[in-house]
Amino acid sequence: MSKAEAKRCPWSGSDALYIAYHDEEWGVPKSDARALFEKLVLEGFQAGLSWITILRKREAFRAAFDNFDAQAMARYGPRKVASLLKDEGIVRHRGKIEAAISNARAFLELESGPGFSQFLWSFVDGTPKQNAYKKMADLPAETPESKALAKALKSHGFRFTGPTTMHAFMQGVGMVNDHLTGCFRHEECAKLGARFSL
Repeated sequence: MSKAEAKRCPWSGSDALYIAYHDEEWGVPKSDARALFEKLVLEGFQAGLSWITILRKREAFRAAFDNFDAQAMARYGPRKVASLLKDEGIVRHRGKIEAAISNARAFLELESGPGFSQFLWSFVDGTPKQNAYKKMADLPAETPESKALAKALKSHGFRFTGPTTMHAFMQGVGMVNDHLTGCFRHEECAKLGARFSL
């Protein structure tokens, strides 16, 4: 079966960028701290918007935020914030921009302790959780794990990381495999999950 004929999760739609994201990224377990931090920040910017909006702006976000180098972002001051608020390539929302900067500082604190990846993955016991949903209507907006993660992140000073946002994050980075059982990526991501280790 070719990729053109493959059955996908309905949310991937017909946009080529969205399909590529579904086929190559969504649900693939990630352990790289910088990649996880980038996804966390982008999910925060997505709040109230569609993910395809963020996906289309992702390269502009990377350019604007020093490729999500937390050390660089943690040093951003008022002048950089003013510059970001004028950047038409990204989502110009002061609260989200300021949250991204404070989240970089919180990220660095966790990295100097248990490690950001280890901290995140501890909420699924270090192993991707394999779900078996058949319909989009079955997918929850949040889970006990995403609620626990959101609460823990808040306690460490993170913002724009509520339970629904964190569930989307966990799905995106493969902490949970929420591809529908009829989607060709469900089995592929399950195999990646079985081989995953921190």
